[in-house]
Amino acid sequence: MNLNKAMIIGNLTRDPEMRTTPQGTATVSFSVATSFVWKDASGQRQEKTEYHNIVAWRKLAEICGQYLKKGSKVYVEGRLQTRDWEGQDGVRRYRTEIILDNMIMLDRAGQSGSNATFSPAPKAEAAPADEVIEEEIKVEDIPF
Repeated sequence: MNLNKAMIIGNLTRDPEMRTTPQGTATVSFSVATSFVWKDASGQRQEKTEYHNIVAWRKLAEICGQYLKKGSKVYVEGRLQTRDWEGQDGVRRYRTEIILDNMIMLDRAGQSGSNATFSPAPKAEAAPADEVIEEEIKVEDIPF
């Protein structure tokens, strides 16, 4: 049995970068920062930030490109993939990315984005008006 699953919650470090393949497939890439906080032996607060490269394809890429921006808080879920290429200087380069399967925008309404979940399965949750509403939308049902 194998499992390749990455789940993170963090903030976008830059606006999503939209591209289209020569075949017309939409793709977007962005980076998400996560922080780990702890107290060292002397009781001082320490913090380490990690930066994660995210790639989305097709409708999910279009949604990310339209609704996300630098600073947006998101939950992203996907699989790890490492690609390699030879740079112009002849040196082999490597980049590990999370290939996005699911994305939830975590900002409150009126902040960096709306509160919607985008994943393959449709689901809607009712919540009182004073709570954050998270709504799962089937990507295929989005009209753009």
